[in-house]
Amino acid sequence: MKEEIVKVDCLKHVYPDKTEVSVCGLSFVVHRGEKVVLIGPNGSGKTTLLHHIIGLLKATEGEIKVFGLNPCKNFKKVVRRIGVVFQNVDEQLIGPTVWDDIAFSPMNYGLSKKEVKKRVEKIIKELKIEYLKNKIPRYLSGGEKKKVAIAGALVIEPELLVLDEALSELDPESKRIMIRKFNELNKKNKITIVLATNEIDMVKKFADTVYVLEAGEIKYRGSPKEFFKKKIKYEICRH
Repeated sequence: MKEEIVKVDCLKHVYPDKTEVSVCGLSFVVHRGEKVVLIGPNGSGKTTLLHHIIGLLKATEGEIKVFGLNPCKNFKKVVRRIGVVFQNVDEQLIGPTVWDDIAFSPMNYGLSKKEVKKRVEKIIKELKIEYLKNKIPRYLSGGEKKKVAIAGALVIEPELLVLDEALSELDPESKRIMIRKFNELNKKNKITIVLATNEIDMVKKFADTVYVLEAGEIKYRGSPKEFFKKKIKYEICRH
């Protein structure tokens, strides 16, 4: 039986403004090497779920395990094994230049300068963003910022990649490059990937398993083939 990398059972979170968000229904389970697409409209709870998985939020109720640990209580142990791209990438682009930004995490994780340089140069070449490396992140376009954030997530060579609308704002060719890279890493390194999106096309192009989340309830879990065969009502994902 495959190792469970992520398992979430009926979480509830209360934000400081007293807004309550629940993600219940079916359990959310991700196995090692699996590519999972989580679809649902804005406000369905996708970002809240992902923020709990990466340990940024503490659940009021429910159980969350990542690599067998509670990610909030064991944040330092868990975070080093996860590459993340936030929906709003401005929250994570902090370097004075693109090169510095991509190099930030591996430098802080104690890798040698030689290894950091090797990894950064490799990933910017593979993602075809060499032309951006000396630019200032805050002046980039939305699509360019997404590319830099993806490079920063991949450069640490994570075991788990968590992507929140990571491919939005990218042109079709850039999307193809990124999807090809994700698939390559999944096949070669058995990297586990969770992609939250409201683009139904990503189910067919990418997923091993698809979850449908609507108004805080996981309403469907299955293969893309079953998803389309059963004609699951996914119009909600076109909002």
